[in-house]
Amino acid sequence: MKGLFNGVIGVALVGVMSTAMAQAPQVGTQAPGYFRLALGDYEVTALFDGYNDLSPKLLQGMSQSQIRALLARRSIETPGVQTAFNAFLVNTGKQLILVDTGAGQCIGATAGQLSANMQAAGYKPEQVDTILLTHLHLDHVCGLVDGQQQPIFANATVYAAKAEADYWLDPQALAKAPAGAREFFKIAQDSTAPYVAAGRFKTFEAGQSPLPGVVDATLEAGHTPGSTTYRFASQNQSIVFMGDLVHNLAVQFDHPEVAISFDVNSQQAIKSRNAVFSAAAASKTWVTAAHLPFPGIGHITAVDKHFQWVPVEYGPYKRAAKVPLIE
Repeated sequence: MKGLFNGVIGVALVGVMSTAMAQAPQVGTQAPGYFRLALGDYEVTALFDGYNDLSPKLLQGMSQSQIRALLARRSIETPGVQTAFNAFLVNTGKQLILVDTGAGQCIGATAGQLSANMQAAGYKPEQVDTILLTHLHLDHVCGLVDGQQQPIFANATVYAAKAEADYWLDPQALAKAPAGAREFFKIAQDSTAPYVAAGRFKTFEAGQSPLPGVVDATLEAGHTPGSTTYRFASQNQSIVFMGDLVHNLAVQFDHPEVAISFDVNSQQAIKSRNAVFSAAAASKTWVTAAHLPFPGIGHITAVDKHFQWVPVEYGPYKRAAKVPLIE
C-alpha cells in the first residue's frame, strides 16, 4: 500500500513538473540593443543597429594563416567574422547628438535596428538635433533615411568633414568612380540628399569643430579621405568616437599594421590607427568604435608596439557612492 501511495505521488509530481515546464516556453528574443554610460554631465548611449559577417580575406598585411591563427585564439573559426554596426547618442543636457547612423536598410535583415533600439533606450529620432558622421560609407549613412529615402531624423542637422563630402557627394566623382564602386557613391548621395535639399547638411574644414565648445573634430584620413574622430569632454572625463579606425578585434589591436580592403589609403589608415590608439592609451580616455562587439565602448592599453582592447563592464548607470573594496 505504501509503495502504491509513493508511486501515485511520484506520477503526480512528474505531471506538475511537466505542466510547469510547458508554462515557460523559450522566449527566442534578445534584450534591446542599448548601453548607457555616464560621462561627467553628459550621457552616452550606445545603440546597436545590427551586424554583418566580414570575410577575414578583407584584412591585408598578414597571411591568411596568420590571421586565422589570431582569430582562433578567440574561438572564431567560422568563414566570416560577425561585425557590429554601432552608433552612439550623446546627450549634453542641451543637445541630443547622434554619431553615425548605422547601415539602415542597405544591408538586409541583420541591420536597421537603430530607431527601435533608440526608442527602447528612451529617445525618439525626432529628438535628435545633430548628427556627426565619421565618414560616408553606407554602414554609417544609410540609417539617415528610410526605405522610401525619407529622412528619419526630421529635426537634425547633419555634419561631415568637407574632405569627406567633396569625395563622395560630388556628382562628377560618381561619374568617374570605377564601376564596382559607383553604388557606394550613389548610396552616400541618396542618403544625404533629403538633408542637403532641406539645407540641413553642413561641412567643416580640418581643424574646425562642427559644434565649437561642444566637440573637437580631428581629421584621421586613410580609411576614407575625410574620416573624422570626435571628442567630447565633461567634468575631466572624455570620450573619443573612432569610427572605422578598427574593424577586427582579434587582429588589429595586436597588429595595427593590418589594413582592410575598404581603406582608400591603407598606409595612411595604419598611421591614423596607431596615432589614435597611442593617444587613447596614454590619456586613458574612453573610446568607441563602430564595428567592435557591442556596445563598442572601452579603453585601449599599450603593450610594446601592440595594443589591447578593454571593453566596458556592464553595471549600474551611475554609482551613488564608491564601491567598498573587498579584501
